[in-house]
Amino acid sequence: MTAAIENMISKLAAWLARHSIDVLRVSLGLVFVAFGTLKFFPGVSPAEALSVATLEKLSLGMLSGYAAQFVIAAMEVFIGLTLVTGKLLKTGLVVMAGALAGFFAPYALFFTNLFPGAPTLEAQYIFKDIVLAAAAMVIGARALGARLVTANDRTTRIHELRRRVAA
Repeated sequence: MTAAIENMISKLAAWLARHSIDVLRVSLGLVFVAFGTLKFFPGVSPAEALSVATLEKLSLGMLSGYAAQFVIAAMEVFIGLTLVTGKLLKTGLVVMAGALAGFFAPYALFFTNLFPGAPTLEAQYIFKDIVLAAAAMVIGARALGARLVTANDRTTRIHELRRRVAA
């Protein structure tokens, strides 16, 4: 490769290292706000029946019907707003960890309904939440202090550490 292309790739990698996790955080937040907002309106969310049935089971019947739907909607919008704004992010991530457990609970609670043979559309809908969980892990790592660095940054830091140790 030419030096110009290598320089361009290096600059792109540096830009991605600086901004990609924030873009992931905001986009994940928008997904949560969008799907959570739908749940405030009965009959609008395609996942309404499954999500309400799941929370009814998980709360041992203490939450049902629209009350269950409202709790789910409020929780998802709260998570989304913390991700979009970056405010109360760690709190939002803790709430999201609980929500993600709830997202996958239907596999245990309603397995035969979700997999009567081939997976239903609802089962596939839940399966995509694996991506949301993976994104949450990356965002959580960043919120707890982890950083994404380019190979050039890493090499530079290693050389600096070696110089300090040798001095």
